[in-house]
Amino acid sequence: MQRKIFRTLLRKEPEGGYTVIVPLLPGCVTYGATMEEAVAMSKEAIELYLEGLIARNEPIPSDENVFEYMVTLEDKKYA
Repeated sequence: MQRKIFRTLLRKEPEGGYTVIVPLLPGCVTYGATMEEAVAMSKEAIELYLEGLIARNEPIPSDENVFEYMVTLEDKKYA
């Protein structure tokens, strides 16, 4: 069994809950009322997305050559 890891981003929403996006899978977005629920929902959303790719004989993308870096802006107008 091969293991795949997907980076997810959780955004706390002003009205409550968390929106989750999977940058590597365009349009793969979900939501959960709690962080734990959001993570569980993201796993389901990723599985469904990958099933769709497989059904269409499309390749499963990889983050293998993607690097992440945080850029900090010091200008006070952005704070």
